[in-house]
Amino acid sequence: QVQLVESGGGLVQAGGSLRLSCAASGRTASISKMGWFRQAPGKEREFVAAIRWSGGSTDYADSVKGRFTISRDNARNTIYLQMNSLKPEDTAVYYCTAARICQYDYWGQGTQVTVSS
Repeated sequence: QVQLVESGGGLVQAGGSLRLSCAASGRTASISKMGWFRQAPGKEREFVAAIRWSGGSTDYADSVKGRFTISRDNARNTIYLQMNSLKPEDTAVYYCTAARICQYDYWGQGTQVTVSS
């Protein structure tokens, strides 16, 4: 099993920045990639960004490209999501997730991000 714990959410004004962190523990050697999803009220959960544990290749949703950056610290088994130029539509609960192969198998509890206009 893998446990994921997010931190770093909060309230910020439009145009501001936040950095989310997600620390993985347990059978971390089984992880091939980690990422972030988000879910706004009344909407489905959507993909935000992902990063390969080996090699560090990244992928982003079109809605966050150029504003968000995902990174990793392998030694700390932690990923980060640097969010800049935040917009009110970025308001959501952000979930950290990890995959053993392709499908995301593990999920964190989520952290709230609120962007005020």
